[in-house]
Amino acid sequence: MSEVNMDAELVRSGDAALSHTEEKMVEMSNGCICCTLREDLLLEVGKLAREGRFDHLVIESTGVSEPMPVAETFTFMDEEGRSLGDIAAIDTMVTVVDGYNFLRDYSSLDSLLERKQAVGEEDERTIVDLLIDQIDFANVILINKMDLLSARQRKQVHAMVRALNPQARIYETEHAEAPLSAILHTGLYDQAAAEKRDGWLDSLVEHTPETIEYGISNFIYSRRRPFHPQRFYELLQYEWPGVIRSKGIFWLATRLQLAGFWSQAGGICRNHCLGYFWAAVPREEWPMDEASLAKIKSTWKEPNGDCRQEIVLIGVKMDQAYLTAMLDQALLTDEEMAISEKRWPQKFVDPFPEWKMGIVGK
Repeated sequence: MSEVNMDAELVRSGDAALSHTEEKMVEMSNGCICCTLREDLLLEVGKLAREGRFDHLVIESTGVSEPMPVAETFTFMDEEGRSLGDIAAIDTMVTVVDGYNFLRDYSSLDSLLERKQAVGEEDERTIVDLLIDQIDFANVILINKMDLLSARQRKQVHAMVRALNPQARIYETEHAEAPLSAILHTGLYDQAAAEKRDGWLDSLVEHTPETIEYGISNFIYSRRRPFHPQRFYELLQYEWPGVIRSKGIFWLATRLQLAGFWSQAGGICRNHCLGYFWAAVPREEWPMDEASLAKIKSTWKEPNGDCRQEIVLIGVKMDQAYLTAMLDQALLTDEEMAISEKRWPQKFVDPFPEWKMGIVGK
């Protein structure tokens, strides 16, 4: 998926010829523009399968590729209705983490453009975005260059990777040497599960013995009182001790109908409007199917319906009591709650960017 490089020389003497495919930009069903393999991969894999000489095919994409579009390539159908899934199945998604540079990169604010690794001028991803995508989607993670780290650094890197993906099998390696049984014929990949994957929540339901050894913990900060916009905004300007990943819904006193969305990974923090809370949407406009209604009711609590704070925090050696108190201080006080809600937009300073949404309800 990248320009031909020294890898070609390393495999030239092998039994298999080196096949080179190119990327192209495609629009996915969710509207995102992503890189994916060209249709000629279907031809290449088909040719190898017909030869019957190989049990496994390893596809190594460029280091800046997102794994989900690569996996989706196997469901792509050509004009004749054929797909890679007809002749081959994804067995395992493997990510190799550069353990030596991981701590530096995870705290970096650099974009791929700044690192001269972007796929184009429109590529706005950061280094941290890429790390999260590749670690989160993996079934197997090789933390490499561990011989270059101190015992403390090894433990820290392992803990952070485990916290970011509690489900994956993790191997610490030198020169990426791992037993073939760790990455071939594992049966770990599940397409249906991959499509629903959002690894930042996995640690809330999946615990491993490593959580104790490495001090990994997580919790959900949940409250039914809105944040004071200025105090919460100021809180977002600082690093939260021990937190390596946080994500969730927030509720501002000056935008009561709207759900804010917060996402933090390393030094990269983002917030935007997720949409209207269901409490602000007229009942006649609610979905009719039972599954959707059940999901709405699962977060519903009077008197404000589904309006709430719900932020997941994942980290290493976090002080939950301290972090909870820190977030609580950004909530409206009892005295502020006693002020009429209609006066809140004028009473409270709101430094968040404008969310351009229509008015719903009363």
